[in-house]
Amino acid sequence: MARNGADADCGGKHVMGIEVGGLIGLVILVADIWAIINVFQSSASTLAKLVWIVLTLLLPVIGFIAWLIAGPRAP
Repeated sequence: MARNGADADCGGKHVMGIEVGGLIGLVILVADIWAIINVFQSSASTLAKLVWIVLTLLLPVIGFIAWLIAGPRAP
């Protein structure tokens, strides 16, 4: 229950008023968008692009790491 008009604590870690989980989620979102843009700009086949984009969307962290290691590169 909230006291004195303060928001209820949902169990998240707070550092200087910023929820760490939300910040990490934002970083992952930006990294995935960057990876998807680079996949579109690559010279890979349409099927390969589709596979990388679906992998990145379904498994954001694992898909991004896999793309960094083995993904298509821009020409």
